[in-house]
Parts: sequence; C-alpha cells; structure tokens
Amino acid sequence: MPNLLAKESSLYLKQHAEQSVQWMPWGDPAFEKARKEDKPILVSIGYASCPWCQAMSRESFEDEYVASIMNRHFICIKVDREERPDLDQTYMDAVRQFNQSAGWPLHAFCLPNGQPFWGGTYFPKDDLGQGIVPWPLVLMRISEHYKRAKPELIENARNVLANLEHANHAESSGETEWNNSLLLDATNTVCKKHDDENGGFTQAPKFPSPMKIDFLLAMGETQSVRSNPGQSERVDHCITRTLDSMGRGGLFDQVGGGFFRYSVDEKWQLPHFEKILCDNALLLSTYCRAYRKYKSPLYRKVVEKSLRWLLLEMGDPALGFCSTLSANYEEREGGYYLWNGEELSQILGSEDSERFKSAHHLDSLPKQDDYLPRMDQDPEIDEDIEKWLGKLSQSRKTRNRLPIRDSKKITAWNGLVLKGLVDASIALQRKDCLEMALKLADWMKNHLLDEDGQILSIRYEETLPKVPGFLDDYAFWAEGLLALSSISDWTEPGSSRKFIKDAEDLARKALEQFQDQQNPGLYFAPEGLECPAPTKKKFWFDNAVPAGNSSMLRVFSSLCVLTGEELWEKEYQMARSAYSNFARKAPDGIAHALTGITEQETGLCLIRGNQMQIDSLMKKLGQKPHRPIFITNDENIGNNLALSVGKTGFQTFENCDFLVSALFDR
Repeated sequence: MPNLLAKESSLYLKQHAEQSVQWMPWGDPAFEKARKEDKPILVSIGYASCPWCQAMSRESFEDEYVASIMNRHFICIKVDREERPDLDQTYMDAVRQFNQSAGWPLHAFCLPNGQPFWGGTYFPKDDLGQGIVPWPLVLMRISEHYKRAKPELIENARNVLANLEHANHAESSGETEWNNSLLLDATNTVCKKHDDENGGFTQAPKFPSPMKIDFLLAMGETQSVRSNPGQSERVDHCITRTLDSMGRGGLFDQVGGGFFRYSVDEKWQLPHFEKILCDNALLLSTYCRAYRKYKSPLYRKVVEKSLRWLLLEMGDPALGFCSTLSANYEEREGGYYLWNGEELSQILGSEDSERFKSAHHLDSLPKQDDYLPRMDQDPEIDEDIEKWLGKLSQSRKTRNRLPIRDSKKITAWNGLVLKGLVDASIALQRKDCLEMALKLADWMKNHLLDEDGQILSIRYEETLPKVPGFLDDYAFWAEGLLALSSISDWTEPGSSRKFIKDAEDLARKALEQFQDQQNPGLYFAPEGLECPAPTKKKFWFDNAVPAGNSSMLRVFSSLCVLTGEELWEKEYQMARSAYSNFARKAPDGIAHALTGITEQETGLCLIRGNQMQIDSLMKKLGQKPHRPIFITNDENIGNNLALSVGKTGFQTFENCDFLVSALFDR
C-alpha cells in the first residue's frame, strides 16, 4: 500500500512511495504526529540520481523488518534535497557537528519539533566489518536513548542549534577595509593545495573545483600575478593540470559529453556516474574561459560536447533544463556508459578493441570486464580515439533508454546554464549559443514565477509546487542575466537594458526577502517560508555550487558599475566586509566571492559602440582571456560613469585592435 509520498511531485519522493516505511513529506502534519505520539523524527534527505541513496533504499527501506523498526519507533520524513535545499544544508551542517561524514543519503535524528540531536549518512543494513554500525542497531539505540534520556537529547539539540546560529556570524569579520593582499595570499593557499601530479585540490574522492579554477583564472589576469613570472607560471600549471586531467579522464563522458559527479580515485579515472546539471553548467563556463586563455583543443572539445549533451539529454532552452541523470542503469551503476570486452570486439573490431582495452581497463570495478572510454596520454592512441568514440556513440544509441532523468527544473541551476551559454557564445564565437541564452532567459521569466510574480525555486512538468525561491535562485538567476546583458546587444540590439533591469529587480527582491538588518550577509531561506528549517541560516562557503552570498556579492559589484546607484555600491562594500576573516582562514572555501572581488578590483569595463563595432570587438574577445567586460549600443547605460580600463577612459571605440590591446596587453 502506498505511503503518503505517492501524491508528491518529486521523483525522489515517488521512488519511496511504495515502501513499507510510513514516509511522510516534510510539513506540519509530520511534526504534529511526532508530538502527539512523542516519537523522535527521522529526517532522511537525498536525491533521485544518488547511487548511495538508492543502495540504502534497496537494502534497508525495502526490507520489511527494518521498515517495521522505523515505523514503530520514529516518525519518518523524506526530503528531496533539490526541492528543499534549506533543509539539506541546515541538517548537513548539523551532522558535521557530530563528527560524521557529510553526504547523501543524509539522516538527521530530531526531537518532535525537528531540532537535530544526532545524525549520519549511509548505514548498511548488516555489519560488514567496516566499523559502521548497522542501520537496525542505530535505530534501536537511538530509540532507547530517547525513551531513557530525553533531557540529554534536548540539551544536545539546543547546543546544535546554538552552534548553527553562531556560525552565521562567527567568522564574518564585518571589517570595512579590505586589503587586496588577501587575494594574493588566497592564490598561494589554493595553489599549495593543488595535486601537481594528478590535478585537483583534494585527495580521493575528487570533486571538480570550478570555483577555484575561476578564481585562479581571474587572478592570472591581474597585474600582480602577470608581473611575477614564477607565480604566473604556478597559477597556469594548477589550472591546466586540473582541467587537462578532468577533461581527458573518466570524469568526463568522452562519448556523449557531460561530467559525472566526482571521481572515486585520485587520477580522475573512475567516476560516480550520476550527472548533475549544476556541475556541468559551472564547468561549461570554466572550460570556456580557460579555452580563451590557453587555446587548448581539448578544452574546446569539452565545451562542444558538453553543449551537445545539454541539448540532447537535459532539456531545451525554450523549455528549461532538467536537474539530474541517474547513475544506475538496468540495476548497475554506470551501466549506460560502460562496455564489456565482447561488446568492444563487435563494435571496434578485434585489433582496435585490444588497443582500447589496454588503455581503458577499470580494474577497481566489481566487474572486471568493464571499460570506460578515456583520452589516453599516448599521441598515437589519441589519433584513433575520435574514430572509436564515434563508433561507441552509435552503439550507445541502440541501448534501451537513457538513465532515469529527474525532470524538475531548478531555478538556480538554470541560472547557471544561462551564464554558461553566454560564456560559450564568446569562447566559440557562436551566435546560436547567445540565441539559446536569450530563449532560456525568456522561458525562466515566463515559467519560474507564480501568479503574484514571486520567484519559485523549482518547476515540474506537470505541476507548479509552491516552493518559494531561495537565495541561490535569486543570485544565480541575476548573475546569469548580467552575463547575458553584457553581450546580448550582439544579436538583439537594445536588449542589454532589459536584462540589467531584470537582474536589478531580482537583487532588490533578494534584499527584501533575505537581508539581515544588523549584520553582513543574506539568509538562505525567505521570510514567511511555510514549515521552515529549525533555525535561520546563512551559508558562506562554496559547495557543489557557489554560496549564494558569494554570488550576490558579484551581482552587487556589477550593478554598482552598470547603474551608478549608491545602493549597490553600499551593498557591495557591506558584502565584501564579511570576507576578510574567511579569506585569511579558508580562502579555498570562498573562491566564488574572491573571484568577484578580484574582478571588481581589476575593473569592469563598460564599452559603447555601434553594431559594426560590436561585431568586430566580439571576434577579438573570443581570442583573449576572460575579463569582466560589458558591451552595449545603448547610449543611456553608464552615461553617468567614467567608463574605464584601469585609468584609461573609453566612450566609444573606433580602433578595435587598439582597444583590445589596451584591455589585455597592459
């Protein structure tokens, strides 16, 4: 018999609707039931494409015995982290306080009011001899402790909440003065953490770090780094080693395009096979900017294949882009992306298949006869790789279906795609990418607002759930619109003003919804959210996506230049004041904010010209490293500002070569 998740829109919640666990969606009825029955609450958080979520679901939640324990002793709530990121991030921070690993599935054990007193992530059903307590034993121990020592758990929860609230302001400095030497110190810190042999900034498991790469790219264009050959070379090495390793290895789907979630090993060879829209949108922008600087054919290939994947498997600019593709295929993780030896012989022929297998064997997979295409370091194999990939692509089309796709459209993530399409338009010199960005911007404006004009965080194909926008939705959408406004006059003359206004409207609404009147920083969840998280939170550090506060800093920075309004200069200064201590103590965690500060200090260049001049400049820009440049044919934009590159003013430009030299060759 279906539980209460059967009527939910979320694919992740529906995946648990037929289980014997009496799951309830997050909401007041669950808390009322917990209070009435005096039972602790189990909040279980995950997402549809997560392989570990699916593994624990099969092992424990579909087991009648385990389900009976959960039903007897707990009120069980299922949460889709993509639907309620506020709950996900709040409980994630809480679980970290218990010295537990942080990931998904995430499990928080709470008082009947939702306040967490303990938690963890994946627990096996049985004792596997790995030092992880089996799930049934975890349940029984917590249930017994709740009955015998409830006051102790209440005290635990009180301390957890106090720590969560303290973290909103503890490291936020509020210093009015910013010292740019922090940017150089941060650059050195990030570079010191780089794995010079394999690329990346951590040991295994390795996640892509597009925000860190973007920061190094921005710093690489500053005079401070350019004038220091040793430091410039070091920055270039960290960028290219990481992007080369990710683009050539198993993290990138060499056949169909798109990056997988993360790499299990330190060499980027064996991925966890889910594909997530936000990861790919961010990496699309990063590889576009890196291609402009380094002219690497590999980076261009990554960009082109990523664009193809977005359009073939994730959506359409006129309809929005879906959130994830599952890692599992026909009950096997990565099955859609792997070939066994017999299949390779049939597809490539016996000789080529042996050459392929010698370079691409994944020894760490449970099934020893699985192969994943990668770019090899051997130039001779590289010459044949495109031929092999073409044959494998045709073979993949004969497979029964795509991995399961979560069709929800997330506002924040579509905002990241919007920005990625703009970057691709410049890097590849493709007006069609800009036209796709224009279509996506129109779709977002027409479909991601409710009848009252308020932003919605997600949209499903069939329904329009009333989940209001979170800070990331406002921030990433505004960043995407500002990126679009910077070149939209290239194909749609006069449109830049419209997109600046739309971004400014979003920024004003964000201040209304999230601003802290006493301290720097914006809260993540809006005022008046129905059934909110147990405490209001600000999030400062980048995770899989940039922190919303970092993104809003960049929005304020651009708006203060484009509009000349004192409000945005004030908000930028206030936002920046929060980051001095963060920059000293954990600069690699705030890379997106540091990129915004770096670009502000380098100078956003606002340039006006006629259509012929814009065409000429765009051709030149694609051949030069990324700089924050805004191009318009609207004489009213920025007419109250000193339009500057460094200290050199430009009102119009007649000599494109001179202008580009002034911008990039100083």
